[in-house]
Amino acid sequence: MAKYDPKSLVAEEFINDEEIRETLKYAEEHKRDLPLIESILEKARPQKTAHGCTCAGLTHREASVLLACDLPEITERIYEIAEEIKLAFYGNRIVIFAPLYLSNYCVNSCVYCPYHIKNKHIPRKKLTQEEVRQEVIALQDLGHKRLAIESGEDPVNNPIEYILECIKTIYSVHHKNGDIRRVNVNIAATTVENYRKLKEAGIGTYILFQETYHKESYERLHPAGPKHNYAYHTEAMDRAMEGGIDDVGLGVLFGLELYKYEFAGLIMHAEHLEAVHGVGPHTISVPRVKRADDIDPDVFDNGIDDETFAKITACIRLAVPYTGMIISTRETEQVRSKLLRLGVSQVSGGSRTSVGGYAGYTPEERPHDTEQFDVSDQRSLDEVVKWLMESGHIPSFCTACYREGRTGDRFMSLCKTGQILNCCHPNALMTLAEYLVDYASPETAAVGFRMIEEELAKIPNEKVRGIAAQNIEDIKNSNRRDFRF
Repeated sequence: MAKYDPKSLVAEEFINDEEIRETLKYAEEHKRDLPLIESILEKARPQKTAHGCTCAGLTHREASVLLACDLPEITERIYEIAEEIKLAFYGNRIVIFAPLYLSNYCVNSCVYCPYHIKNKHIPRKKLTQEEVRQEVIALQDLGHKRLAIESGEDPVNNPIEYILECIKTIYSVHHKNGDIRRVNVNIAATTVENYRKLKEAGIGTYILFQETYHKESYERLHPAGPKHNYAYHTEAMDRAMEGGIDDVGLGVLFGLELYKYEFAGLIMHAEHLEAVHGVGPHTISVPRVKRADDIDPDVFDNGIDDETFAKITACIRLAVPYTGMIISTRETEQVRSKLLRLGVSQVSGGSRTSVGGYAGYTPEERPHDTEQFDVSDQRSLDEVVKWLMESGHIPSFCTACYREGRTGDRFMSLCKTGQILNCCHPNALMTLAEYLVDYASPETAAVGFRMIEEELAKIPNEKVRGIAAQNIEDIKNSNRRDFRF
């Protein structure tokens, strides 16, 4: 039987079933052990230092105790600390992005995804490079600067060469004042050589959802195709890092397996990356199974309600305090609003989950024939930006850290001391100003410039504040763009 070892490169050793089961048993036995819970909460809380603040994070076992605790007053404490951590390291900034679906050709048989190979009635589509270009122009016309490209796994229709060509096309499009400045990539597990090619192409974060950490369930949910190989998929992040990609993004699809098992596995994966590579996940996503073309989420019997979902999010924030947390338009406005307070730092806006879903459509229209999942939050990007600001959040289109080389351990070292705020806050305001001048409705622009004026005054460094204010004036009065600290 495999033994638990977070430093191992073998999937069944760093995501160890026996360790997860022992953790869940321990959590159940101690879920009302108040002295233990108090000590865990105290450990999780941010501690002020001479240079900002720091956070210890939690082990998978400690975090699982908090998740198992069913005392309402403890849940509220967890929420309070999650918000405290979020504000300490990310402030009130929320990064904005959009998915871009390149192809829904796929050779896998994943039972929760409408792109599975046995689905014969969904139209199959793959964007040409000209269609990619038109999609990018449409996204730039909305105001997006950051994309996450998505594609089914098909070595014939979607080889790595196609993905690389699409990335090159995306970065080449300069339309009016628009540029896509960061391309994150969510494609199937691949080889170290291919990860090196993605790194050379200038990608931002490599994202791969585990779907489920429960090996038996994983193999049942992926009955055929290359994705059936649990170890190859689970070990992908180690290959990505070996290939030079130092920003990687984790995630499970909540609803496929028991959530407490998935939660423990997810935190163990983060611990493994930290133990082996010295840097944890750049992002953690928290999607839930949603309805799609021939997919009924009700057939999966592990669905979680909104309150449980919120608690999972908050506990992830306590366990992995420095990671970016992503919530997509799978969730409703109401759910997203609550999760923003509990740790989420990135949201998609105006999203389409169809192949070719942007070009040729108004913000109100959306094609459904090739959607990967139903979009719950169907507001336009402008509506999402205005909503965020009216909720006290700064919508950020910033990509400065990635383009200034502040990735991997360099990003984490800044984030862990709170120093990232010295550049992220003004960068967020400058990119927001770009959006307001170039793309926003008059109502959104009015709200935004009031917010910028208020937030500029909060920048403690007088020199930085002055430079940021002058750059924002230049954005308003000229076509100069892309200022960054």
